[in-house]
Amino acid sequence: MKSKTSLVFAVNGERFELDLSSIDPSTTLIDFLRSKTPFKSVKLGCGEGGCGACIVLLSKYDPILKNVDDFTVSSCLTLLCSIDGCSITTSEGLGNSRVGFHAIHERIAGFHATQCGFCTPGMSVSMFSALLNADKTHPPRSGVSNLTAAEAEKAVSGNLCRCTGYRPLVDACKSFSADVDIEDLGFNSFCSKGELPCYDHSQVCTFPEFLKNEVKSLDDSRKYKWSSPVSISELQSLLGFESGMSVKLVAGNTSTGYYKEEKEKKYDRFVDIRHIPELTLVRRDEKGVELGAAITISKAIETLREEESVLMLAKIASHMEKIASRFVRNTATIGGNIIMAQRKHFPSDLTTILIASKATVKIMSTGSGQEQLTLEEFLQHPPLEAKSVLLSLTIPSQGRSSRAGPEHSEMKHSSMDTHLLFETYRAAPRPLGNALAFLNAAFSAEVSLNETRDGVVVNDCLLVFGAYGTRHAHRARKVEDFLAGKVISDEVLMEAISLLKDEIVPDKGTSNPGYRSSLAVTFLFEFFGSLTTKNWLKGGCKESLKPEAMLSSAQQIVENQEYSPVGKGIVKTGAKLQASGEAVYVDDIPSPENCLYGAFIYSTMSLARIKSIGFKENRVPEGVLGIITYKDIPKGGQNVGTKGFFASDLLFAEEVTHCSGQLIAFLVADSQNLADIAAKLVVIDYDTEGLEDPILSVEEAVKKSSLFEIPPFLRGKPVGDITKGMSEAEHKILGSKISFGSQYFFYMETQTALAVPDEDNCMLVYSSTQAPEYVHRTIAGCLGVPEHNVRVITRRVGGGFGGKVMKSMPVAAACALAASIMQRPVRTYVNRKTDMITSGGRHPMKITYSVGFKSNGKITGLDLEILLDAGLSEDVSPLMPSGIQGAMMKYDWGALSFDVKVCKTNTVSRTSVRAPGDVQGSYIAEAIIEKVASYLSIGVDEIRKVNLHTYESLRLFHNNKAGEPTEYTLPLLWDKLAEFSGFHQRVKLVEEFNASNRWRKRGISRVPAVYAVSMRLTPGRVSVLSDGSIVVEVPGIEIGQGLWTKVKQMVAFSLGLVQCGTTSDELLDKIRVIQADTLSLVQGSVTGGSTTSEASSEAARICCDGLVERLLPVKTGLMEKTGGPVTWDSLISQAYQQSINMSVSNVYTPDISTGYYLNYGVAASEVEVNILTGETTILRTDIIYDCGKSLNPAVDLGQIEGAFVQGLGFFMLEEYLMNSDGLIVTDSTWTYKIPTVDTIPRQFNVEILNSGHHKNRVLSSKASGEPPLLLAASVHCAVRAAVKEAKKQIQTWSNNNQQGIDLTFDLPVPATMPVVKEFCGLDVVEKYLEWNIHQKKNI
Repeated sequence: MKSKTSLVFAVNGERFELDLSSIDPSTTLIDFLRSKTPFKSVKLGCGEGGCGACIVLLSKYDPILKNVDDFTVSSCLTLLCSIDGCSITTSEGLGNSRVGFHAIHERIAGFHATQCGFCTPGMSVSMFSALLNADKTHPPRSGVSNLTAAEAEKAVSGNLCRCTGYRPLVDACKSFSADVDIEDLGFNSFCSKGELPCYDHSQVCTFPEFLKNEVKSLDDSRKYKWSSPVSISELQSLLGFESGMSVKLVAGNTSTGYYKEEKEKKYDRFVDIRHIPELTLVRRDEKGVELGAAITISKAIETLREEESVLMLAKIASHMEKIASRFVRNTATIGGNIIMAQRKHFPSDLTTILIASKATVKIMSTGSGQEQLTLEEFLQHPPLEAKSVLLSLTIPSQGRSSRAGPEHSEMKHSSMDTHLLFETYRAAPRPLGNALAFLNAAFSAEVSLNETRDGVVVNDCLLVFGAYGTRHAHRARKVEDFLAGKVISDEVLMEAISLLKDEIVPDKGTSNPGYRSSLAVTFLFEFFGSLTTKNWLKGGCKESLKPEAMLSSAQQIVENQEYSPVGKGIVKTGAKLQASGEAVYVDDIPSPENCLYGAFIYSTMSLARIKSIGFKENRVPEGVLGIITYKDIPKGGQNVGTKGFFASDLLFAEEVTHCSGQLIAFLVADSQNLADIAAKLVVIDYDTEGLEDPILSVEEAVKKSSLFEIPPFLRGKPVGDITKGMSEAEHKILGSKISFGSQYFFYMETQTALAVPDEDNCMLVYSSTQAPEYVHRTIAGCLGVPEHNVRVITRRVGGGFGGKVMKSMPVAAACALAASIMQRPVRTYVNRKTDMITSGGRHPMKITYSVGFKSNGKITGLDLEILLDAGLSEDVSPLMPSGIQGAMMKYDWGALSFDVKVCKTNTVSRTSVRAPGDVQGSYIAEAIIEKVASYLSIGVDEIRKVNLHTYESLRLFHNNKAGEPTEYTLPLLWDKLAEFSGFHQRVKLVEEFNASNRWRKRGISRVPAVYAVSMRLTPGRVSVLSDGSIVVEVPGIEIGQGLWTKVKQMVAFSLGLVQCGTTSDELLDKIRVIQADTLSLVQGSVTGGSTTSEASSEAARICCDGLVERLLPVKTGLMEKTGGPVTWDSLISQAYQQSINMSVSNVYTPDISTGYYLNYGVAASEVEVNILTGETTILRTDIIYDCGKSLNPAVDLGQIEGAFVQGLGFFMLEEYLMNSDGLIVTDSTWTYKIPTVDTIPRQFNVEILNSGHHKNRVLSSKASGEPPLLLAASVHCAVRAAVKEAKKQIQTWSNNNQQGIDLTFDLPVPATMPVVKEFCGLDVVEKYLEWNIHQKKNI
């Protein structure tokens, strides 16, 4: 084999060769792809392997087997040097606009499965990999794939998407499956055409022929910083070479996703251990299965599944599929996972299940050679030395007749019946993985019938628990010893549980310790509970195995033809470009020559003086050019980071930092990677002497009168006479409390900007922002230049959700300031952790209320006091009260008194997050309704209905926003949903289910939403070019909401009124909406509030009216001259010849009748709660939403589903937590969990009401971007109903049925697994066993 000195690989069929001596071995694949190639589809979303935005397909050739192995990898974790001899395929490599799009791209577009589009290329690659591997073994029939619908659902299970709600993405992937009918999938553009884009499984060559000849070994490994030994002896030689050298052993490098500090360490040598036969072996014999330590988790799963006769191995494989996500498992190794657990106490699933299987490991030490240890012994040893190596793992044979677990058992009554039982468990926020477990466990037991055959004896057992806040997986030996020889009974289990609770104790500081301990009890009970005499044949506590349910959906949508193409569900503009990765975002713009890169330095103290800023060991890191603070702002400029709606905010803290997460400085370096690493090496010297204690709660803020003033017109207004309302009440609930935490935007594209200095002290800035005009003003103020010296351009944004209104301003301003000082281009792409710590998120709040009501549930008066945590500065906080009150007023409260205090605290300023204030207000209303229903013991649905508005009461509460009586469609929606969803029948079915299921309870809830929106002044410009093509400028930013698409439809309709030979539908292809430019179109305001699409469309329509007015006389003249029909092209040609101005600028200005209106929707959700673990499964959600006459029902459907799922995150999953200094600690994909494909409703049905009652709207349309988010409260309310049923059941297990059970409880938001379990009862198993024992004694 020839030796070589370079790295050779292919990207999308293109050959790359790099000199090994010139490569920094810590360079990741994503760094290379984004900086050294034209392929920008690979996006950086997290840098942790947690989101899937950076996925590529990696293909390897095996010269012996002569086959190609294709699998997805996270390019943010994959080291460039590790892909030698491999081929990389990105989404552009599947297809693109130049050579033709791949069927995946076309189907994603046609199923309306892309919104902001930032995650879509990664989704495309995940889908392609699933199809490719499904079709490898045998070619599928023409046009379809061997991929099953069930496999298609899992294809994108590790990819995160904040926009779509996942349903259309899954449908796009399912459309390739032979076992799916397109008619059963969601709304798409193909059904009407009768065919799908052609799929050819052999269309893409993933491994070019020229690479097959490049399989060579490296020249002398010691010459380079990257070595790839091919034998144990060579590895030993490298480890022993120059003993003072720091060496990093690498295989998949996925550990750097969790231990991010590893990326910052400097190593003298990287040693790739994947080519050593002993580390990649797979050996099967009668003794068991041996796996080399460098075998990937995916390969291990495949190997164990091949051992079909050993069910224990199949069980281990199934559990391993829930570790991380597929694109991480494809490169993560079993050895790496074990070493992380051994050295760094990583909360591993693998070590837990392998200890239970009695696995052993083989270790190579530098001094003592090789030794064999049990895995349990190995974990207890001191951390493995850096130059010692884990060679392999062996899972011993446990007998070929072992069964997978008690739920599959039916004991045979023979004297020789001895059975081995094996089961694994985990409880985590995401069922399919990509989330660390709260606790995992694995148990094995040898059991047999006792002599009298009326009981099951535990001959021996092994009980392992892990990930619960302990250093390593732990064997519960006291419980094992106690159970040995015992006949399983409720009494024995109670004693075992008592021992277990003393053994499984989370370390101090572990989150949710009580919950984790209760899970240990749950899993022990699930395993042994089925072995009690009475329960053995019944299947114990697992009354019904949860099926692998398929996701399904139904949409009822009416496409309008009245204003065609307005009203049609046409494919979103640029959808295929987004899928292929060709759509350009700010960070995709090529860096100008001499470009510098910045990273923010932020405070970690809530209130402190800044004495100095420097580096560790006073050494300036390589590549750092400077640190910019407020002192560097030019003369005439201001230290201003935001110029928004209210008071301006600082760009950088000055002498004193007033909150953790406040920006202190901007570090500038030669690359983004160097800037990010250097920023972490910065040391800030703080001093708190003489300063008051920081204010970190709303209660402290009120006590110290630390409040922001709310302008009078934005304060909540009372409705009716609260004194009278309360006096009319027959019942009252006084001083009840509700509280909310925060929520992070989790846009897939973090904050980013590029600033380029121009002549005459001018500055061009590309900003990912929802508010270019305000960014413009902020930069001009900071630099101290006239606004005409600044130009801000925004083409599209990779997700905003309100987070790129105010919070984008300091990012752009810092880049512009650095560019002005350095006189070189400066850009930044804020890393996910910094973004999460500095961006603020949704407003936390605390509410106290008193409510009066009649015996029938009709509320007569509501008095509210709300303390809202604004953080350090006003931002948009004074706008919040109106949003809270507006959404609350979906019900007729009789009289409403409303007092909001906007509290100033020493925390990062909160800002607008999708449906700001409204989502909290809507839920406050539901919590009050639920409380009243519980108090009166009346069904909550009945209480909701009796308090819905009449039109008269709606008018009283909402004034002119209520519109005309025909516009109030909520009562219609309420009744229509009941019919549409079979709500009343399902209520009875839920009751029947709950009566017959002990450990699973269901709940169902129907919830309305009312959402007030306002229209704003909006300019526009429409120009027709000489060839008849049309260019449109609007201030609205395309952030995924389909704004460009709706504007194009409106322009096509409006210009089609000329009625020449070209129809409005044909005009669509001639129209382009261009990027926002603050010097081209002024008074652009903000993209937000859900109405920018319709306002931009109306502005464009007004401009088109002007053009039509100019073109009609030309058309008349042409017709008279030619005597025949006039085409669009000839009409425009004639207009140009006559020097008619073919560009019209105008502005849409709403009046009192069009400026405000209400949106209505209703949702019903049904959930199933596992009361043993707290896991919630959303079985079904039905939504009916009034979009008026939708401008584009496909776009609006996506907005409805996406908003609902984001609301689901707020109500059920997402915890945005701070430490005692106010610093955000849930700052990564590891700790902050947004919804994934496995947490959305199993059945998701949406009907868009096509009501034509809204004549004052833009072509009778209504908003869809934010209002549906409020409907996610239906899930939370359904969970509360299920928990209530669990509490009722537990009440029956008590000797005193009324003792200690509160059925009027408030379920916190978010209702995470620990919260739900706690409210069901952490001791539910113990209570059940005590009751059961008591029952037996009384028989």
